[in-house]
Amino acid sequence: MSRETGSNRDTLAIILGGGQGTRLFPLTEFRAKPAVPLGGKYRLIDIPVSNCINSDIIRIFILTQFNSASLNRHIARTYRFSRFSDGFVEVLAAEQTHGNTSWFQGTADAVRQNIPHFDEWRHDDMLILSGDHLYRMDYRKFLQRHYETDADLTVSVIPANRVDAMGFGLLKTDGSGRIVEFREKPGEDVIDEMIVDTTAFGLSAEQSEQRPFLASMGIYVFRREALRQLLDEFPDAVDFGRDMIPAAIEKLNVQAHLFTGYWEDIGTISAFFKANMDMTRPLPDFNFFDAEAPIFTRPRFLPGSKMLRGEINHSIVCEGCIVSDARIKNSIIGIRSRIERGSVVEDTLMMGADFYQTLDELAFDQAANRIRIGVGENCHIRRAIIDKNARIGANVKLLNEAGVDFADGDGYYIRDGIIVVPKNGVVPDGTVA
Repeated sequence: MSRETGSNRDTLAIILGGGQGTRLFPLTEFRAKPAVPLGGKYRLIDIPVSNCINSDIIRIFILTQFNSASLNRHIARTYRFSRFSDGFVEVLAAEQTHGNTSWFQGTADAVRQNIPHFDEWRHDDMLILSGDHLYRMDYRKFLQRHYETDADLTVSVIPANRVDAMGFGLLKTDGSGRIVEFREKPGEDVIDEMIVDTTAFGLSAEQSEQRPFLASMGIYVFRREALRQLLDEFPDAVDFGRDMIPAAIEKLNVQAHLFTGYWEDIGTISAFFKANMDMTRPLPDFNFFDAEAPIFTRPRFLPGSKMLRGEINHSIVCEGCIVSDARIKNSIIGIRSRIERGSVVEDTLMMGADFYQTLDELAFDQAANRIRIGVGENCHIRRAIIDKNARIGANVKLLNEAGVDFADGDGYYIRDGIIVVPKNGVVPDGTVA
């Protein structure tokens, strides 16, 4: 609840998704990073938006500047609040104005350029979120810490071990939890200088010994006027982690909020693949089966999936699929997927299709000897990501038995050892990779 009104309705949520998403290529070739499909039927953007809604924060802006058409489409079709509510989810793409003609130069600059849009709405605080993290958080607890400490800025942090800490911005705090130092990805020679006694945040002595670092999650709550002050005083500061947080520590009351739940940065192909595969376990670290804090997405009116013989083990099969005498293991099969007889799909994320082919289209493809959408007959696919509307021919072997880490093939890519068939990609009959 807020300092003045006791309501989270005085908080604006800002979700940052403006980067090119090069680490997620080719999944980001035709779409913004927050629009990348997740878990067979969701999009990355559904995670922070759902966290906001479940936390009673319903005024949400999403900042982006690359390939935003599919993200706009998803938001428009998914998040429609009651006409008697002031709730909204709105995409703000980078735009040229009389006072600015440049792209977003970083996370802080993206917020700076959109201040006029935010000023149209009453708010006391701004919740800054990332669009490519997988976690479930009640932001009300985060905000409560912010209010109780009368903070100008509160940074959400996770306890980290030495290996993981190398890739994050690290914080040091005093006994009250106030942040006194910040270093962006410190080197191995100085990382021990950032060790913190995390028992002060409620961890046991054993947990503190195992994870003695506080890593920034890239999630912040700013008091509105404090953010304005920083943006005005440091006009050349373009990034929150590198520029704004160190500056704020020197001038303002900056507090840490410890988050101990599951959190994963899924901004790379390997991390994205691993997070999706974990969802097929009986008790995954991130569980969509949570009635108290559901993850929302676009409602679709699809028939139940049709299984024409075959075998399915430890897998998720979403709505509207047709699986014909195939074997599926440790995989996610996205909406409207088709898998033909004799095929084997293992340890694979299949994102599905945006539409069904009509009977006329199927007949045209057959007459033209063109591969239909889905996985053809007698294929074997392992450790792969198959993007939307992909066409994989018959007798295709996507196995990467040579253990290649990086390659570009005929209708596919290999990134981090994982085979990726891009959106609308075509893999010819008999391909072996």
